[in-house]
Amino acid sequence: MTKPALVFSWEMFGPYHMDRLEAVGRRLGHLYDVVGLEVGSKSHTYAWDSTGSGQNFRKITLFPGQSKADLSKLTVYRALLRACREVDARYVFLCHYEDPDVLALATTMRLMGRKVINMNASKYDDKPRVLWRELVKSVFYAPYQAGIGGSHRTVDYFRLLGLPKDRLFIGYDTLSLDRIRRLSGMEPAPGGVPFAERHFTIIARFVPKKNLFRAVEAYDTYRRLAGDAARPLHLCGSGPLEAELRAEVTKRGLDELIVFRGFLQEKGIAETLGSTLCLLLPSLEEQFGLVVNEALAMGVPTILSDQCGARDVLIRSGLNGHIVEPDNPEGLARYMLSVASDEGEWRRLSLNGRPFQALADASFFAESVEKAVAALGGPKSEIVTERERQAPPSDRALSGSQG
Repeated sequence: MTKPALVFSWEMFGPYHMDRLEAVGRRLGHLYDVVGLEVGSKSHTYAWDSTGSGQNFRKITLFPGQSKADLSKLTVYRALLRACREVDARYVFLCHYEDPDVLALATTMRLMGRKVINMNASKYDDKPRVLWRELVKSVFYAPYQAGIGGSHRTVDYFRLLGLPKDRLFIGYDTLSLDRIRRLSGMEPAPGGVPFAERHFTIIARFVPKKNLFRAVEAYDTYRRLAGDAARPLHLCGSGPLEAELRAEVTKRGLDELIVFRGFLQEKGIAETLGSTLCLLLPSLEEQFGLVVNEALAMGVPTILSDQCGARDVLIRSGLNGHIVEPDNPEGLARYMLSVASDEGEWRRLSLNGRPFQALADASFFAESVEKAVAALGGPKSEIVTERERQAPPSDRALSGSQG
């Protein structure tokens, strides 16, 4: 008997997308044909390497060697629709609701009697909102019958846009913690690289919303507070602001302390986090911040902006990291000083991150997929993860529908 198909579509599959679908395949592959539709194998936004084929799911690349940005919306829609019909998609999980091709596919699938689920990490507080635009946006969300969001604020936003509150779940922004640890080749903190040899790290695209000039200002303040004991800062990434950022570092006399590492692929990121003292994520706008998941995999505490969706789920200030306002460079600097100058404090933050690791792992996404499908009438798997077995009631509530 042919298994019903669960179809997931993104414009290009990065390592995170592969992690999530491998987890779904492991959990639900005995009940469903798990299919990943990748529009193109290139992206103008992310310089990811091609991710190859899946082991626990079927990966279909519609336009090998091309980027979705170079294709017409009609071409993409036709290809997605053809693929969904060929695999007989019963449940369709879609991202980028605002793209015309995605809207057209969601609408078509809904009219064909299929179940359509939105995947998103956006929050109401990401940017200034205008009422008429939100009303228009709610029309774009009309085909969707359920949603999987990155954070509690995403779920609240889903509700505002009209999705039913009993079919909303968190767990979208996850990845394989085992993959990160395996790629790093190092023991996670507080083991592994000695405390005294670790550095601060920022992993981000060099674009305005990442707030990197304010981060350099904060580092300069930290450097003055720490004196000769100041630890280096590794800036990992690339983007249009790189030349200006380098000029700012030079102007402040920080060339010997701030190291530009360039864009790192998944192995480079894992290795860098393996020797990191603390991750910094001071973004002005950040739907989630998946690098926090990667840091948790390696036992690394995070100091992050209160704009990051990850703070809703993965970080508790003073427990396993610190939360700071994006316009507060001195606050960021003093948190950096407290982590860098006290090994006992650093070890405490690192160890306190362990209970949050299950909420960062791709298995959490697979659980949420199962719950969304069950909420729409599909069968549930008998598989129970270690996270589900061990989770206290308060933790289990995090993974359920958000009312």
